[in-house]
Amino acid sequence: MNDKTEELRDIFTDVTDGEETITESQEDTRGSLERDERSDDERLESVVTQLRERYEFETPLEDEELIAVANGFYDGRDDATIAADLGSDAETVFEARMALHLVGEDDADEVDLVAIRDREEDDETLAEEYDVTAADIRRFRRVAAAKDESRAANDRYREEFDSILADADLSAQMATDVREDGLEDATEGMETDVDF
Repeated sequence: MNDKTEELRDIFTDVTDGEETITESQEDTRGSLERDERSDDERLESVVTQLRERYEFETPLEDEELIAVANGFYDGRDDATIAADLGSDAETVFEARMALHLVGEDDADEVDLVAIRDREEDDETLAEEYDVTAADIRRFRRVAAAKDESRAANDRYREEFDSILADADLSAQMATDVREDGLEDATEGMETDVDF
């Protein structure tokens, strides 16, 4: 060892209270992603609570009903069907979906939301221009505002809903597919045209 190396070794030994080596214990883990131990309902309630606190939106629906709105949205049900299940109306469910950042593909497929969002004309003027009703324009503007709000939050809440509800649907579908494939393999080659 040269003088510099020896000097560094002495400094290291002094700093580490005489230990020749320092090792940190390593934990044997599987994977790098942490699993959330809460139930899906608890996770959904947490997302709804966070949204309520951050945006302070007004709705006559309780948290459990907002969770039902999210579930209905991911099940592919329309606002009227969800509203009927909740004893509410479609407009209330639509507003709740927008507050939850749950914008569907067909919420404004007939119009360019960017163009409407940036326009300052009143609803009636735009309705005439786009050949829709003023109520449609108000709805499109609400959809654009919900998308902007979601984008400003980096789509965090929508991704949470996706993670909880879309993944649950995917897992259920995969389990069904596995069962069906297993049944197909088990019955392959069996005679099925049997008279009793």
